[in-house]
Amino acid sequence: MQIKLFTIPIVGGEALNEELNAFLRSKKILHTEHELVIHDQGVFWCFFVKYLDEQLEGRDGKKVDYRQVLDEVTFQRFSKLREIRKQIATNEAIPAYVVFTDEELAELAKQEVITPAAMKSIKGIGEKKVEKYGQHFITKPADEKS
Repeated sequence: MQIKLFTIPIVGGEALNEELNAFLRSKKILHTEHELVIHDQGVFWCFFVKYLDEQLEGRDGKKVDYRQVLDEVTFQRFSKLREIRKQIATNEAIPAYVVFTDEELAELAKQEVITPAAMKSIKGIGEKKVEKYGQHFITKPADEKS
């Protein structure tokens, strides 16, 4: 396990913010904390990140770029599913991959409609994950949406 600190000024910290986001996407994050710091030199966000020092990889050991693997529409669904997963992980203070791995989310994104049965058909997603997290990801067919 490793740790890394990021200090990002509220004003003018866009490049550092992107550096933090790129770092978070590239590592297996175990825990994060953040705090707003007011100092003589300005106002900053300070982020404390615990992570595993290894690149995110697919099951075959190779790093997967889902933007290249998935078509445009499926990648957009995948991105929305990742946002939902991130919110759940943040709320429960757990690593995002505990909710669903990127590989599982990519398979979910390929589904036109996400149902509990469709979720359970994906390798790695069982009854317990569907019970615990499924309601956040289940979708309705386009003709049923209001």
